[in-house]
Amino acid sequence: MPPTASIDNDKISFNDTEYDLIDGRTSPVSAMEDGTYNSHLTVVEKSASRNTELRRSLDERHVNMIAFSTTVGIGCFLQSGKIISAIGPGGAVMGYILMGVVIWSANSSLGEMTAVFPVKGPIIDFCSRFIDESVGFAIGWMAWSVSLFFATYMANLGNRFAYAILTATEVSTLSQTFEFGFDNSYLESKNYPEIPLEWKFGMEISPAVWATFALFLMLGINVLPVRIYGEIEYVFGCIKLIMMVVMIMFNVIISGVNANRGLYPRFWTYQKPYGFFTDTASIGKHVFHGDTARLIGLWSSMNTIFFSLQGMFSVSVTAAENRRLETEESIKIASRKIALRVITLYALLVFSVGLNVPYDDLMIKDSSNNDIRQGNHSPFIISCILSGVTGLPHLLNAFFIFSAFSCGVNGLYTASRLLHALASVRNAWPTRLYWLKSRLERTTSKGVPLAAVFTSWLFGFLGYLGTQPSPAKILGRLAILSSASMMIVYMGIGISFMAFKTCTVEAEPNDPVIMDSDSGPILNRAAANYPYRSHLQWARAAFSAFACFLFLFFNGWKSILSPFTAADFVASYIAIPIFLMLVALYHVKDERTWNPFKWTRRATMNVAGPMETTQTNPLKRRGRLHRANLQRFWAPENIALFREFIWVWLK
Repeated sequence: MPPTASIDNDKISFNDTEYDLIDGRTSPVSAMEDGTYNSHLTVVEKSASRNTELRRSLDERHVNMIAFSTTVGIGCFLQSGKIISAIGPGGAVMGYILMGVVIWSANSSLGEMTAVFPVKGPIIDFCSRFIDESVGFAIGWMAWSVSLFFATYMANLGNRFAYAILTATEVSTLSQTFEFGFDNSYLESKNYPEIPLEWKFGMEISPAVWATFALFLMLGINVLPVRIYGEIEYVFGCIKLIMMVVMIMFNVIISGVNANRGLYPRFWTYQKPYGFFTDTASIGKHVFHGDTARLIGLWSSMNTIFFSLQGMFSVSVTAAENRRLETEESIKIASRKIALRVITLYALLVFSVGLNVPYDDLMIKDSSNNDIRQGNHSPFIISCILSGVTGLPHLLNAFFIFSAFSCGVNGLYTASRLLHALASVRNAWPTRLYWLKSRLERTTSKGVPLAAVFTSWLFGFLGYLGTQPSPAKILGRLAILSSASMMIVYMGIGISFMAFKTCTVEAEPNDPVIMDSDSGPILNRAAANYPYRSHLQWARAAFSAFACFLFLFFNGWKSILSPFTAADFVASYIAIPIFLMLVALYHVKDERTWNPFKWTRRATMNVAGPMETTQTNPLKRRGRLHRANLQRFWAPENIALFREFIWVWLK
């Protein structure tokens, strides 16, 4: 008997069974084992069989700290010494600010689109909606793989394990943070009172113990209801924020104390024979001098700095789990706060530690192309040693481990939400894997995508496949690969916003957010209840996309210098052919041709159903300072509003 089907709004009856209407693309009729059907009308799924929605449980403060913890891992703490060595303390500060502005510009673009459309997987949705479905598909999988890198790398905390993103044969990880120790000759040369300075237990206990413990703890936190997860990350983020402020204050104070004691003159690292910039730059066996050295040092440091800042996009990942978006405007506030906090704190951290650590110190000096080293190369610990401070190096190394672990927890969260969003895109999966797609899309009664969490978490155990002889360099190449992938993601974000901008107008504030035009619905960015609008945002999106293109294009220039380093070159550029291959596979799957000239662009440019804020007075929007009593400046209601303003930007 042939199958019978009837459609009623968003439901379809198929052989007397009711299903939800999921997608309108045509495909042949077939029955799947999990109760999913492909009909000539649509792909349908049992409405009562499972829950696929995330739960909106996060408040603004949770979003702030989840994004903050995701961004603040070990990049600045362990890698800033390499930056100071390459371009000097002043150049390092400039580098962090410059790259921070690039990522901030892209993140603001993503923040506006996410505030208007708080969907799950925004980087996937917006690239699909405004550029092409294939681009959203490719960017989604690349961002997921990068999130897995963060989760696995941070979970291993630098221990020596092989880790695979693209293949299981070339990548390994060195968990060095527990293997904390200094050479006694170095400590003696600095007259440090505590000799030896090391963690014996870290040297003696197998790295597999730390990795296993961290991986299972990461899983345990991520399977909790998202509200509890948010509370945990709020505490973690507050600890990180407080410790970073303490580290800044310590380095500023110790600089003044050393000057008063006559150990070092004030700002001695910024003066001759050192200086704001270095006078030489070393790339492998090549040495450059003068202005050329400064330019090369700054440019070659951009990739390392990008690696430290690339997690800012995680604000958007939480969009589908935010509540009270209309009143709290959490996406807008969090997008601005994450940039201001991270750029300011990183710049101050590098500036303050640069007051006490010269750029030629042996423990931070690094002329290799790519590597990530352990905690005893951190300039913050070196600052303690040069100043003769005991005890604090142990605390700082423990904090670096904690910071890496927290970042890994968030990396797994981000990876699972991206995978869950990809599971909602039918064309992102081969037909034979629809059974896996349907399972990854499921959520628990608390809204946790358990299958997506567990699947992403399993990749962490690829770290046990083996070891490599040069794990620090391999980990550095992995960082280069992840940065290149995220540069493509941020380029996609910038281009998406420029296309999104063509669907908007600047009408009157009293006009509605969604308006009709000859070409269809358009958005009124000037509307009083438009959720988030940044000034000069189109120009900032174009700037970020172009900057990321330049950084990506020149990403591997150091590997080309004689002698040519094939492994570094591949790590720098393999993300580009992977991206193009994913785009091609998407089109080939649907259009059955490898000829790109026959491919059609699929971008809906749909702007229907935007979110609108409840507050229509722009002066009273969240994050704006205003007075309720215009007659008395110090009126109690004005003081209360001022306290609320401070709390909004601090929490």
